[in-house]
Amino acid sequence: MTDLYVVFLAVLVFFAIVLIVKGIKIVDQAQVVIVERFGKFHGVLYPGINWIIPIMDKPHLMEWRSSREFLDASGRPHSVPYMEMRSVIDMRETVYDFPRQSVITRDNATIEISAVLYFQITDPVKASYEVESLPTAIEKLTQTTLRNIFGELDLDQTYTAREKINSKLLVTLDNASNKWGVKVNRVELQDIIPPSAIREAMEKQMKAERDRRATVTEAEGLKTSQILKAEAVREAEIKKAEGMKQAAILQAEGIAEAKIKVANAEAEAVRIIASGIGQSANPASYQVSLKYIEALTKMTDGKDNKIIYMPYEASNVLGAVAAIKDLTGGAPQTK
Repeated sequence: MTDLYVVFLAVLVFFAIVLIVKGIKIVDQAQVVIVERFGKFHGVLYPGINWIIPIMDKPHLMEWRSSREFLDASGRPHSVPYMEMRSVIDMRETVYDFPRQSVITRDNATIEISAVLYFQITDPVKASYEVESLPTAIEKLTQTTLRNIFGELDLDQTYTAREKINSKLLVTLDNASNKWGVKVNRVELQDIIPPSAIREAMEKQMKAERDRRATVTEAEGLKTSQILKAEAVREAEIKKAEGMKQAAILQAEGIAEAKIKVANAEAEAVRIIASGIGQSANPASYQVSLKYIEALTKMTDGKDNKIIYMPYEASNVLGAVAAIKDLTGGAPQTK
């Protein structure tokens, strides 16, 4: 009887140790585990050492998306997504790279798009029980939202409204996934691939636009060059006119100054003559008579001293000679 009691006690101790070991659960940092007792939610295991009752408690299994890396025939790496059941819920930000899908724009153009989604589980209980498959729900919601957004845009707008598409997609997904205990942080469109026919037409359009810009730029350069040349010619003409104007002014000033000096010299001569002939004669008449005789001299031929032109008032010449005689007091007597 004693031996049977010892065996029973040993078996009981063994089962107790096994239950304790089986009941110890170590949860890593940034991870949680949902525990169910007899199929009903019981609690959440947080990072660290935790203990559950085996047989009665078991972790809740959650469908999760993973990827498997492999090399294709050319040696390039590829990844294949697949679903697996996990008992651990990762609370870190998760990246979902969705495969390409076809969408139709408002102008009935079929294009292929791909997107990447950044989300984070904020409530593990809701993420486990509010939706059957959280990865599938997020993927399908993203696909339908993308189809709705692109269905409201023309093909040309899809290339220029990328930020608008990302913002609208983020708001829609965040509001829809809030009840699942998920926070969508960022959504980015990766590729927008139109059909080959549309791509060729767009390439031709871009080439025509580049050619047009080159022609416009060349015309603007030629126009600017001609304007600069015309301005240079105009500036040169202005400078030339200003130089001629300044030269004419200086020449006129020189002539005026010369005339003033001649007049001053003649005035000085008249003054000297007046001082020499005394007060009885008129120096002005003497000076006028000299000018008159000089004018008559220019009217004669320089070779034979013949008068080729005689004014009508010839008596004035004799009067001028008489005036000179009166001023000088008579001609000197020759010996």
